[in-house]
Amino acid sequence: MTTSAPPVPRIPEAVHRRRWAILGVLMLSLLIVVLDNSILNVAVKTISTPAPTGLGATQSELEWAINAYTLVFAGLLFSAGLLGDRLGRKKVLLGGLVVFGAGSALAAFAGSPGELIGFRAVMGLGAAFVMPATLAVLMNVFERDEQPKAIGIWAGGVGLAIAIGPITGGVLLDHFWWGSVFLVNVPIVLLALALMIWLVPDSRDPNPGRVDPVGVTLSVVGLVLLVYGIIRGGELADFTDVTVLGTIAAGLAVLVAFVVFEKRSDHPSIDVGYFRDKVFSAAIAAIALVFFALMGVTFFSVFYTQSVRGYSPLETGLLLLPLAAAQLVFAPRARLLVDRFGNRATTTAGMALIAAMLAAFATLDADTPIWILEVIFFLMGTGMAHIMTPVSVVIMQSLPREKAGSASALSNTFRQVGGALGIAVLGSVLSTSYRSSIEGDLGAVPPGLRHTAGESIESTLAVAARLGPDAKPLIAQANESFLHAMHVTALGGAAVAVIGAVVVALFLPGRTQDPK
Repeated sequence: MTTSAPPVPRIPEAVHRRRWAILGVLMLSLLIVVLDNSILNVAVKTISTPAPTGLGATQSELEWAINAYTLVFAGLLFSAGLLGDRLGRKKVLLGGLVVFGAGSALAAFAGSPGELIGFRAVMGLGAAFVMPATLAVLMNVFERDEQPKAIGIWAGGVGLAIAIGPITGGVLLDHFWWGSVFLVNVPIVLLALALMIWLVPDSRDPNPGRVDPVGVTLSVVGLVLLVYGIIRGGELADFTDVTVLGTIAAGLAVLVAFVVFEKRSDHPSIDVGYFRDKVFSAAIAAIALVFFALMGVTFFSVFYTQSVRGYSPLETGLLLLPLAAAQLVFAPRARLLVDRFGNRATTTAGMALIAAMLAAFATLDADTPIWILEVIFFLMGTGMAHIMTPVSVVIMQSLPREKAGSASALSNTFRQVGGALGIAVLGSVLSTSYRSSIEGDLGAVPPGLRHTAGESIESTLAVAARLGPDAKPLIAQANESFLHAMHVTALGGAAVAVIGAVVVALFLPGRTQDPK
């Protein structure tokens, strides 16, 4: 009688033995990429303060400081994934970390909002080479049966970064100048580089695709035009303006040209054929929609806690802890619910929970007990954890292992595009609602400052500081107008999350698919 031999492991034994240490190094690399945005969220109010405390950035400039990073990040992710598949993921990781560290150091000493936006774009360039490579390396050091657990821990690392970022940012802003929130990245980059050289193995796709410079250019130009038009419309509080409509239309036209070019190309940067799989498309849409809603809400919640409620940056960081803690606790365990109830039920429940918590923001006012905000943040983090882990597993296991860089890049591209559009669209809704609410109460403001004063609550408060005793009614009205704008924006985010819940309920599988 013969017995069948056990399956031969696809991972070399030397790599298999140190797989958890490698995961730790990958999470450190991921940490700085996510940490940067979570730190910046706490710092936006300080950066919007006039010099010498900040840079005097307007709300639209703050949106661009965030989106310059995310748009470059999103636009180059797929090509970065392909370069990693071709040149070796370790090499691309190391190069991305060096560029990210250099951009961080330059951003720390930016002398104007324009310089900050430019250096944030450099950071996005480096991050684009880091993010897909971390997940691609993970898929090549863990056997398939351990991949869901490893991806869950990887997703939990996002929660850790969200926790550490605001608190770190708050501590730094309490003791140092605003640029310290970027300079802190440099020592983390140096540590990650040393550990990566020592521990992480290199891997590549034996049949990599060719880089697609035309596709990359079209995608970046199209996204920048679209986002610029949306942000400009919010700045003017007029989406019927010819320049706004023209820019948005041009962006959409370039993105359509991008899709047409990709379908006809023999080496597309995004293989449109992947999206014929409804499960894959629904998983990608879920990631984009949840980050659309969450990034927009995170942007305005900082102004709520600091400008309206009067909390310091450090206190704001601590208030965000429940959001991060929930992700950290539940992301690695979400697979247990998937095993019991399936992807569809778990992810739909997560999206529905996020939609409910976004709607709950519309009930907050200037003196709502702060524990209610903490409960909302905790439940938002819980919902996000039960979306990101199962959806990431579905995406990564939809494509063959050697295409891990492409799958990771697609996932992260749509996450960043969703986040960038969330900040642009919901930020513009916030700006438009705020301006329309505050305009009738700017009579005490000098005529030359009224347009500036109406752009955001920070702009109004900066102008009010010059008015002396006459400022009290204006400050009260600024708070009331902001709360109205926040309520409108939160309900918009909730509507987007409901759409996400419908998409995953219709198209995600009830149970984990059989391996392909």
